[in-house]
Amino acid sequence: MAGLIKPEDIAEVRARTDIREVVEGYVTLKSAGIGSFKGLCPFHDERSPSFHVRPQVGTYHCFGCGESGDVISFVMKLDHTGFAETVEKLAARIGYELHYEDGAGPRREEVGRRQRLLDAHKIAAEFFRDQLLGPGAAAGRQFLFERGFDRGVAEQFGVGFAPQGWDGLLKHLRGRGFRDDELRLTGMFSEGNRGPYDRFRGRLIWPIKDIAGDVIGFGARRLFDEDQGPKYLNTPETTLYKKSQVLYGIDLAKRSIAKKRQLVVVEGYTDVMACHLAGIDTAVASCGTAFGSEHIKIARRLLSDDGTGGEVVFTFDGDAAGQKAALKAFDEDQRFVAQTYVAVEPNGMDPCELRQHRGDAAVQGLIESRRPLFEFAIQATLRKHNLNTVEGRVSALREAAPVVAQIRDHAIRPAYTRELAKWLGMAPDDVSRAVGAAGRRASSDGPVGGRADRPDPRDPVATLERQALEVALQHPETLDDEAWRDFGSAHFTVPAYQAVHAALGAAGRPATGGEGLSAWVERIRDEAPEPLRPLLAELAVTPLPASTQESLERYCRDILAGLFELQITARKADLMGQLQRLDPSTPPEEHQRLNRELMELELRRRQLRQRD
Repeated sequence: MAGLIKPEDIAEVRARTDIREVVEGYVTLKSAGIGSFKGLCPFHDERSPSFHVRPQVGTYHCFGCGESGDVISFVMKLDHTGFAETVEKLAARIGYELHYEDGAGPRREEVGRRQRLLDAHKIAAEFFRDQLLGPGAAAGRQFLFERGFDRGVAEQFGVGFAPQGWDGLLKHLRGRGFRDDELRLTGMFSEGNRGPYDRFRGRLIWPIKDIAGDVIGFGARRLFDEDQGPKYLNTPETTLYKKSQVLYGIDLAKRSIAKKRQLVVVEGYTDVMACHLAGIDTAVASCGTAFGSEHIKIARRLLSDDGTGGEVVFTFDGDAAGQKAALKAFDEDQRFVAQTYVAVEPNGMDPCELRQHRGDAAVQGLIESRRPLFEFAIQATLRKHNLNTVEGRVSALREAAPVVAQIRDHAIRPAYTRELAKWLGMAPDDVSRAVGAAGRRASSDGPVGGRADRPDPRDPVATLERQALEVALQHPETLDDEAWRDFGSAHFTVPAYQAVHAALGAAGRPATGGEGLSAWVERIRDEAPEPLRPLLAELAVTPLPASTQESLERYCRDILAGLFELQITARKADLMGQLQRLDPSTPPEEHQRLNRELMELELRRRQLRQRD
């Protein structure tokens, strides 16, 4: 067993691999300007090429579907392989020997430590399962029985019980040869004045496994009134357990998800159990956190979420909290290509309660009754208003129009615009105008719902900001020390561009000593919020309007000079305003300071204009 690939080796594979050569194994590329190539996108059907590759920065971006990334992500998506497998494949392609955190084999320290943690979790899971059969676990068995789960079901899902003492598990693992320094890394113990003690005590226990089926953590449900802890207590963040990447039941559901191209997201461990027992074997649950972007990455890979089908069904309680959770899911909805739905039981029952009271068929019926998440989000908005009055309908339109405007699919958005008009009893043209206006406002306001919405292309300031970012990302060598300082202090007005500019500043200039441009862009990508990474890739591959090296250099200088002059103009206007607002009693030194800065700015502006 090999450990994690060393980060420096991953960087070397990324830097040494010619992304153009790899992409050309899947896509025919043609020149699209200096250092840029384009072809038909392999991620969606198109007739005109909108897929661009810029080898120098090691990045690809499709201006049609928005797919973007580096050579590793490209191969992962096309070959449906995991990260480590992809890196190994690319390393073999260029003849590069990889090194692992543990050296060469399982006897190395790091792999040995990870395996020890996995072994400790496996033994702990067996310990908890055995404890469920003891006299002290009667409350746990009763809890399961009341919810329709017998002993066979408990064994099927590995449910166990943590005894009420302080050191039952601790003594057990010490007896199996584990040292305290190892046990502290598992997350199964808390630290007291006298050393470690059991984190889970007097609770029903669910083992949480990764996609390969290894136990990496636990979820624990409170059983006794004297337990003052939270209702559910999970393993804290460890080297094995990352809650933003963990889905309970994924080990059981992965094959069915891939085969049926369906993912059902429920809220709790017992809901997963109920769904699987009822035949909904694609059910999973997040563990102690909302279903987020990292979970979506896992789901999309299993679903083969490539636009050719598939569905994601969110189930929530019918109460106010459940509706709020459903609307939060709507914010994440458009990260999926697959159609998203919501299934809400009107009486407020979750899948476990539904199965308990009405049987397996009722759980199946809940999933079959799913509604498009767009429809649910719109109607949930409308229910907050009195649609029997003109004022109520207008108010509802104002709140619902931005929801419809968020729909990315251009074929679906007009259909929901017409549905909204019908639900409101208003003229379709009026509703269409409101949705269009909401969409334009969202674009000018910047990122909405986690996406980087585009500014008005007719805005000259926004256009200049975009062009300056393109130049800085693709040709940072054109910025000398002074220009880099000016660029770093520039104020960008478009929120999405502000975020990219901040990421670029956080990454700093390309390191001296031969850091490749692709490695530098990768550092910037790491600094950028994930929703903005497609925009970053787009800026890094957009062909610049130049046909020769000389014209390219001139273009870069002109764009940067334009950005700096814009900053100077804005600062001068601010200083002029300060001068006009000065009180007559203001000391003359303040007048002199402001005028001196104005003169310096004007000199700088003239120098910019005089440059060739």
